[in-house]
Amino acid sequence: MRGDILLHLKNMVKLIHTLADHGDDVNCCAFSSSLLATCSLDKTIRLYSLSDFTEVAYSPLKFHTYAVHCCCFSPSGQTLASCSTDGTTVLWSTQNGQTLAVMAQPSGSPVRVCRFSPDSTCLVSGAADGTVILWNAQSYKLHRCGSVEDGSLVACAFSPDGNLFVTGSSCGDLTVWDDKMRCLHNEKAHDLGMTCCDFSSQPVSDGEQGLQCFRLASCGQDCQTKIWVVSFSHILGFKLKYKSVLSGHSAPVLTCAFSHNGQMLVSGSVDKSVIVYDINTENILHTLTQHTRYVTTCAFAPNILLLATGSMDKTVNIWQFDLETLGQARSTEGQLKQFAEDWSEDDVSTWLCAQDLKDLVGVFKMNNIDGRELLNLTKESLADDLKIDGYSYEKEAMENWISKKRRTSPMTNLVLPSAVLTPNRTLKMAINRWLETHQK
Repeated sequence: MRGDILLHLKNMVKLIHTLADHGDDVNCCAFSSSLLATCSLDKTIRLYSLSDFTEVAYSPLKFHTYAVHCCCFSPSGQTLASCSTDGTTVLWSTQNGQTLAVMAQPSGSPVRVCRFSPDSTCLVSGAADGTVILWNAQSYKLHRCGSVEDGSLVACAFSPDGNLFVTGSSCGDLTVWDDKMRCLHNEKAHDLGMTCCDFSSQPVSDGEQGLQCFRLASCGQDCQTKIWVVSFSHILGFKLKYKSVLSGHSAPVLTCAFSHNGQMLVSGSVDKSVIVYDINTENILHTLTQHTRYVTTCAFAPNILLLATGSMDKTVNIWQFDLETLGQARSTEGQLKQFAEDWSEDDVSTWLCAQDLKDLVGVFKMNNIDGRELLNLTKESLADDLKIDGYSYEKEAMENWISKKRRTSPMTNLVLPSAVLTPNRTLKMAINRWLETHQK
C-alpha cells in the first residue's frame, strides 16, 4: 500500500515545459486565460501562448530601464501591468503589446509590486520607500495614496470581493487597507520581512452568520508560510485571525499562490524547492525540486490546472496536474494516517532510521511509541514526556557540558534521560546553503 500511495503522489504533477528565454533572474510570472507573462532582472517582460507555450510575436516587451520586479494581468486579460526599479508602472495591451500608459511613482522610488482590483477599476503599486498608490486603471490617474512606516512594500493582494487589499513590507508588517485607502489593521506577520501574499478566491465559513471570510496566505524570510482568515463587512467591521503555519521549507519562503479553485496552495523557497499543499488538510501533496537556484515566483492558471514557477536560474517551469491522480492522492490521505496508526514499535524504529534519526530509537522504545502514539506527538510532548530537548547547540560545547557531568538541559534545566546528541541536519543544511550563497 505504501508504494501505491507514493506512486500516486509522484505522478500527481509533472513538468511539461521549461522556458529559458530570460537572460537574468526571473522575478515574477502571471497567467491570464490564454497567456503566461514573465518578467526579469533583464528589464523585459515576455508573453507566451498557453496553447503551445510559444512566445507571441510582439514579445518581449521593452520599456523599463531597470529590473522588472512584478507583472500582473487585469481580470479580463486585456491589460498587463509591470513595475520596475525605474520607478514606473507600465500598462500594456495584450492584443498587440502596445504601451497604454506609463505611471510614475510620485516619489520616484523603485516599484516592487503591482496588482489589479477584481473589478479592474484600480491598480495598486507599492514602492521601496513604503509608499502605496491606488491608480485609476481607466484614466491612469493617481486616485489615492498612503504609506507604511517602515520598510519597502514587497507584496500585495486584493480580497476577491474587492472590499480590501493587503500589503506586506520588508520589515515583516502585514497591513490591511479598505477600498478608500484607509488602514484597517497592521501587525508584524513575519520576522525578518514578508515576501509575498495571496488570497484564496473561495470564501470560507468562520461561524458567524452573514460574515464572508477568505483565506490569506503570507510568507517570509522567517522560512514560514502562514494562513490567516480575513473578514470584512460594513456592519460587523474587519477581522484578521491567524490560523496556522505550513511546514516544509528549510529556508526563506519567497513566493506563495492559491490555485483558482482554492483547494491548493503552492510556495517557493530559497531552498530551491516548490511545495504543493492541500489547503483543507494542510498536508504536503508534492515537493518539486527541478529548479537549481532560489524559487522566486509561482502562479496558477485560472481555468486549467497549470502551475508556473520561476527562479534565479533564469527559467520558468510549467507543471501540469493530473486531476484523477490528485483525487486519488486526497483520498489516500486517510489511508496514509491509518497505515501509520497500525505501525508497531519496531515499525516506528525502522521509520526513525530511514529519517536519519536512529539516535532517537532508544528513547522512543523506552516510551513505547507505536504508530498511534507517533501521530499524536507534539512539540510539547517531545519536550515534556520524552524529554527531547528540542534546542540546537554547538556539538563541542554540548559535549563539554556533558563531560562535566551535567545531566540537565542548558536551556530548560530539565534532567536529560540520555546523553545521546542528535544532529540537527536541517539547521546544518540551511547554514551550508547560506555559506554557498555568500562566499562566492
